[in-house]
Amino acid sequence: MFADYHVHTQFSDDSVYPMEQVIKDAAAMGMEEICFTDHVDYGIKEDWDCGHPIVYRGKEPLANVDYLKYFAKIKELQHSYGDRIMIKAGLEFGIQMHTIPQYKALTQKYPLDFVILSIHQVENQEFWTQDFQKNRSQREYNERYYGEMLNLVKSFKDYSVLGHMDLIVRYDEMGVYPFEKVEAVVSEILKTVIEDGKGIEFNTSYRRYGLKDTTPSVDIWKRYKELGGEIITIGSDSHTPAHLGVGIGEAKQLLKSLGFRFFCTYDRMKPIYHSL
Repeated sequence: MFADYHVHTQFSDDSVYPMEQVIKDAAAMGMEEICFTDHVDYGIKEDWDCGHPIVYRGKEPLANVDYLKYFAKIKELQHSYGDRIMIKAGLEFGIQMHTIPQYKALTQKYPLDFVILSIHQVENQEFWTQDFQKNRSQREYNERYYGEMLNLVKSFKDYSVLGHMDLIVRYDEMGVYPFEKVEAVVSEILKTVIEDGKGIEFNTSYRRYGLKDTTPSVDIWKRYKELGGEIITIGSDSHTPAHLGVGIGEAKQLLKSLGFRFFCTYDRMKPIYHSL
């Protein structure tokens, strides 16, 4: 099974990749299933129907998915290309503790196959801009990041997998914070995820960001295995044609070498297991 479960299109603020072209490209490379997971980041971005003009950062609108157009387009493509590739409707939630009510309302309003719970910002401060890290020590921003993650998985249950779990590494200008210093809180996060019947994501984008380890790290994967975790999705986190489907085969081999037997796709928020 060749599937990509983290894919962005023109409906995300940081991509202009047309959704129909994504499907054509995926089918051409032999992909059997794809799940769109465009961005929703309440606290930083607003809905298109918020009642006032959307703010732009350069050419990027600080806006969430245009939900009506998004789900209508997915349905249209399912009808047009369903005999060539399975197409699933997902979203990536860049969630924070204070935005939980907005996401709960969203999950009740629209039908979803799959939800990635990601943390892209804390206290409305983004990582990639260094706003979150500013005026904090490396220990402080790492502990705050994982502390927010633990609180989120304990408080919010309407998701499928935890996305790019150690994302902070990608934007840590001080280098990789030692795993042993966050091991205890990471273990608590993973225990909660497993107990809730949720999973974690293997995000294959680590090579294009020049990272020396996988996302999440091999240490995290080993701990997940030790704790009995089995639900895993694999996604390229693609935003352009050059990203789509990249590294998925390699991810499967690495997971297999660590002792995992399955990866998952989703249908109506329920995992479907496939042999690695």
